[in-house]
Amino acid sequence: MPLLRILPRTKAASLLKRRQVQLDDAIAVVRPILEAVRKDGDKALMAYAKQFDNLDRKSPRVSPQECEQAANSLTPAFVKAVKTAAANIRAFAKLQLPKAASVELTPGLQAGYIVRPLDTIAAYIPSGRYPLPSTLLMTTQPAQVAGVPNICVTSPRFVPEIFGTAHLLGVTNTFLLGGAHAIAAFAYGTRTVPKADRIVGPGNIYVAAAKKLLAGEVGIDFVAGPTEILIIAATGNPKWIAADMLAQAEHDPDSAAILLTPSAKLAQAVALEVDEQLKTLPTANVARQAIKRNSAILMVDSLEEACELSNRFAPEHLSIPSNSLLKHLKHAGGIFIGPHSPEAAGDYASGPNHVLPTSGAARLRGGLSAADFVKVITTQKFTSEALAALAPTITTLARAEGLEAHARSVEARLR
Repeated sequence: MPLLRILPRTKAASLLKRRQVQLDDAIAVVRPILEAVRKDGDKALMAYAKQFDNLDRKSPRVSPQECEQAANSLTPAFVKAVKTAAANIRAFAKLQLPKAASVELTPGLQAGYIVRPLDTIAAYIPSGRYPLPSTLLMTTQPAQVAGVPNICVTSPRFVPEIFGTAHLLGVTNTFLLGGAHAIAAFAYGTRTVPKADRIVGPGNIYVAAAKKLLAGEVGIDFVAGPTEILIIAATGNPKWIAADMLAQAEHDPDSAAILLTPSAKLAQAVALEVDEQLKTLPTANVARQAIKRNSAILMVDSLEEACELSNRFAPEHLSIPSNSLLKHLKHAGGIFIGPHSPEAAGDYASGPNHVLPTSGAARLRGGLSAADFVKVITTQKFTSEALAALAPTITTLARAEGLEAHARSVEARLR
């Protein structure tokens, strides 16, 4: 019997009911860490870094010279891959960056907005089970495109591919810090670590808990849950579909890979192919758990029904066979269209960001973009005639709210 379950559509509700991220226990652990870093700064930060990150140096700051040495150790193929991916990510980020604009709403009333970058951002780069230099690319390149002058990178382990990539990308503020104490340091600022306006990037459950608690104190991207992919297909190459499911499953035992299909033949072929590919997959120990616990093939009556279920799930990653289904789709972090568009391409090099909303947050927002690293500041300019023309509307609404000084501030200019 295949490891990957094949379920009837009557099981849709239970299958698609997302596993709740159990943050309560993590929040209880994290809260005193945040308070200690807020209160004692570097003293607390260094104590936690030694305890949790095994930091054995006097400062968590990684020097530009260390990053340069790491870059020199990278293979030419890796350096070329970084440069190619960075170019695509930057080009796409430029498309997403808001552009300043202005319009004359009525004669003499000019309204618009200007765009200004954040001063400081921090990118959290995981380096636990899998070090992720790709996340460094996805977080720093949109920030550079946005014009952020102070870009910081932090990661709990010194991995040459991470810190060497930082050097290749011109990022010089780098730190050896992980976990909740790293998030606290950038949220509050310490003597060593600058206070950030926004912290981005995925992390473990303690990082997620810290970001949730500190949202408001510092800007965040979102609280990340387990990664997930949902695939819609009536036909296709079973080897490719199985490979896409395993590519997601190998991230973490809590990952989820779900196929929605009306074809019993395709379902059976994909399930058998998953078993076959697991035999030679180096990350099979992780992927097998994710396939067994959280993944399945769900039989549906039609692709339209599959789209309806997908909208209910609001997946982080969504794979569809063609553009024809786009009209039915409302909620997804990123959509991959056609058989030659694997989700793994988006993880690394195609351009759109791989930092995407999980756990249903795709109902609320899309993935990380250059727009997350800027402020859109509105501007208004009146001529005296334009103010006089709008004054009755302003004063009437102001007095309806009982705010007499508001009304008078306008009327004073009309006398």
